[in-house]
Amino acid sequence: MANFTTHIAVGTIVSGGLATLTLAANVVAPENLVAVTMAGVLGSVLPDIDLKDSRPSRALFSGLAVFFSFVVLFSFAHKLSVVELWILWLGTLIGVRYLVHAIFHRMSYHRGIYHSILAALFFAFFAAVVYKHLLGRHDGVAWLAAAFMFVGYMVHLTLDEIYSVDVMDTRIKASFGTAIKLLDKKHPGHSAAMAIAAIAAFMLTPSTSTFLDGMRSREVWAGLHQRLLPKDRWFGVVQWPGRMVAHDAPTGTGEPASDLSTGSISREPQKANK
Repeated sequence: MANFTTHIAVGTIVSGGLATLTLAANVVAPENLVAVTMAGVLGSVLPDIDLKDSRPSRALFSGLAVFFSFVVLFSFAHKLSVVELWILWLGTLIGVRYLVHAIFHRMSYHRGIYHSILAALFFAFFAAVVYKHLLGRHDGVAWLAAAFMFVGYMVHLTLDEIYSVDVMDTRIKASFGTAIKLLDKKHPGHSAAMAIAAIAAFMLTPSTSTFLDGMRSREVWAGLHQRLLPKDRWFGVVQWPGRMVAHDAPTGTGEPASDLSTGSISREPQKANK
């Protein structure tokens, strides 16, 4: 399997490449682009949460511990005393970080259900739910984050599968075939639980209409095609072969080629979409 550094490096490169295409196509506002790109980077390391004491696993449960501890704190802020709130906050923080972390690893094993396409779908749906309902992002932005998450997750699984082939020694390792799978056939219970979780997450996701309309938009693909290659010169210096530049043509106005203030997908959350 690939190590953590390789996973996050390749995941960042792939997510950055997708972000560049998304920005050029003017799909979302730049501030939303940062958020969805981070979903792709996170997805590139998430499959290793079932690897005990791995950095992705520790980081994930640390983040969950902080999140849930403050949710509990704010939920009981007007009902309990300061000392009681401290105890409840600290108990939740420690409980999620260490107790839930320990229970999770007792019930899971590496290269199990979390190394599957089913898990990739669950985390993609979960990302859409988080971006919509917790971060208040537009429906289209939430689904774009889900797409980035899914791609990042699949990049991780693909890398693990590639590393199962020892090219130099011309052999296939025993781990080949365990990184990318639809579900975990060895543990049907795990697969059933993940399928139920994926369905539940999908039921909470926002409408896909805005995202699909944006992806099918002729303007989006036309804008991407127009900006794919330089019109006249590379970096404004080296002339593009086979193209002539008018002597009176401006070298640059300092303005973007298209309006990137909001993008094709609005940066404002939709108030009603049902």
